[in-house]
Amino acid sequence: MTIETKPDDGKAENPLIKLALEMGPLVLFFVTNAKAGIFTATAIFMGAVVISLGLSRLLLRQWPIMPLVSAVVVLIFGGLTLYWENDLFIKLKPTIVNTLFGLVLLGGLAFGKPLLSLVMGSVLSLTDEGWKKLTFRWALFFFVLAVLNEIVWRTQSNDFWVNFKVFGIMPITIAFALAQTPLLKKYEKTE
Repeated sequence: MTIETKPDDGKAENPLIKLALEMGPLVLFFVTNAKAGIFTATAIFMGAVVISLGLSRLLLRQWPIMPLVSAVVVLIFGGLTLYWENDLFIKLKPTIVNTLFGLVLLGGLAFGKPLLSLVMGSVLSLTDEGWKKLTFRWALFFFVLAVLNEIVWRTQSNDFWVNFKVFGIMPITIAFALAQTPLLKKYEKTE
């Protein structure tokens, strides 16, 4: 038995559009923080996330699961940041989102459902064993990102944390994804 999902309309998603929609709010957060501080950046980030989700729905004809969850947490913790005028809340957001993603992926595995296949099934075709191993690895990776976020925001300045969020996490994630290539090749489903 194999798990495979396809987009509803059968059209392939444009990865550049997805990347722009997912990274755009973060880039705006970075630029605004440098010019106007973390509170203004948080407000801009919240608005940009809502716009990005709307554009995702319009252009891709679907609600992207991970950005949707992240947006809910951004709106909650961004709202708390602005209401209490305390940047602690927005700094906790990556820790909470990454921990949630890790827990959901592990929970899915506990019930025999490698949930990563729902998110990446239109891009990758793997055996059941491959999906299980890849899901487990990504779950652990999300926990590592949560711990990294905690270390950085607790030991560094706001500006360093924002820079790390933009210029550290992305290269780390790309390196991790590339490191999964042997697993993807080993468990690639052949027609």
